[in-house]
Amino acid sequence: MSRAVFVVEFKERTKALALRVMKMSDSLPKTLTGQSIGRQVVRSATSVAANYRAACRARSAAEFKAKLHIALEEADETVLWLELLEEGEVMRRDRIAPLRQEAEEIMAILAASERTARERASSAAAKK
Repeated sequence: MSRAVFVVEFKERTKALALRVMKMSDSLPKTLTGQSIGRQVVRSATSVAANYRAACRARSAAEFKAKLHIALEEADETVLWLELLEEGEVMRRDRIAPLRQEAEEIMAILAASERTARERASSAAAKK
């Protein structure tokens, strides 16, 4: 798969996660816990997509790495909120598990991308 195709597909994948989390959050109970965590998970999931898109528009390697790292942090935070919804029995596991799995896969891809960017920067610095 070419880099350009990957970028387009990954942008869509991060946006799809955000949309799925938005829909899920609308079905959370109208309790303090449900609403508080619902707002947090929506913020973090939408931030993954936004920061990945920003990384793709980066003007420098440093800006790219910084935005990629923020997207990774937000993906990790999304996983945390989903774990809390599940373990706190706010929502059934069968509703949370697919979202959590997707967020974990996105997090793994972002971590690998960050490693690659770091390695490329080190390699470029060594060549100078």
